[in-house]
Amino acid sequence: MNSRKEIFENMPVPRAMMVMALPTILSQLITLLYNLADTWFIGLTNNPYMVAGCSLVLPAYMITIVIANIFGVGGGSLVSRLLGIKNEEEAGKVGAVSIWLCLACAGAYSLICLLTMDPFLRLLGASENTIGYSRQYMTFVIVIGGMFAVMSNTMSSVIRSIGYSARSSTGLMLGCLLNIALDPLFMFVILPDGYQVMGAALATMISNMVSFVYFFLTYMSLKNSTILTLRFPRSMPTGKSMRAIFAVGIPAGLSLLLFDLTNIVINRLSAGHGDIQLAAIGIVLKAERLPLNTGVGICLGMMPLLAYNYSSGNRKRMRQVWNFSRIVGLAFALVCVVLYRTFAFEIMGAFI
Repeated sequence: MNSRKEIFENMPVPRAMMVMALPTILSQLITLLYNLADTWFIGLTNNPYMVAGCSLVLPAYMITIVIANIFGVGGGSLVSRLLGIKNEEEAGKVGAVSIWLCLACAGAYSLICLLTMDPFLRLLGASENTIGYSRQYMTFVIVIGGMFAVMSNTMSSVIRSIGYSARSSTGLMLGCLLNIALDPLFMFVILPDGYQVMGAALATMISNMVSFVYFFLTYMSLKNSTILTLRFPRSMPTGKSMRAIFAVGIPAGLSLLLFDLTNIVINRLSAGHGDIQLAAIGIVLKAERLPLNTGVGICLGMMPLLAYNYSSGNRKRMRQVWNFSRIVGLAFALVCVVLYRTFAFEIMGAFI
């Protein structure tokens, strides 16, 4: 635990950000690869309806990340602040309650998707040519596998909040690498031709399940040496703590939700021009997530450092973390602008 305290309090800011943010950036890029891998392998079929059907479900899938942000970022940020003022008992309660609330919301969302699947997919822009593929993808990735995705991302955030950034990212990376390996196996070997979207969905669902198992085992291994626990606390966190979870978590989730709603509008407008146009914009929107996910990774990496130093009263270090993170984020954004402008044709051609 002392080495974790060193990261939060004394380590030079660039190095501390490297320790905390590099794994989170990698995990965000790995999360992006989940969807990019599915789209890339489905693109090998040269069937734009399959590509469009898979792309349509992305906004619905991103709502699972919204739920994870509410409780993972909200709860994780509070855990870091409570550790900054040495209130470990309350930090443990907050971490456990965040996991249980996240599980309840994820289960409710999966049930809603099951009961309203066709109207929901029509709202997202599905046509007669694409709705069958969208149903396959949503059933396995969200209805059955959504809870595993939400729990993995939330547990990852809470683990990161106590300084175990590398372990936090390893579970997400494990799931993505497994997804990339399973995609061609299910799509082109196990399932018959015409079921490539279902194969991609099965690969993603299994990968999320494996990530969840990894985080569950990580919790078990750290429960005796940290505040981490999966047991529901005998007494709830204080009302102030509960409000603090949502005070940070809701804005974190809302920012992603608004981005998601923008994608839904773009998909709807594109669908009005045809399914092939919808497939094309689906690829663009996924490529767009490279700078977005990198920025999210920087934010998630700096969040525990900001929260800890805010609550401990070290405003100077807090400002140093913020300024360094801002410079790195802006520099990466400029690089992406140049690369996307220069290689737009090659990026699109890589998918279909």
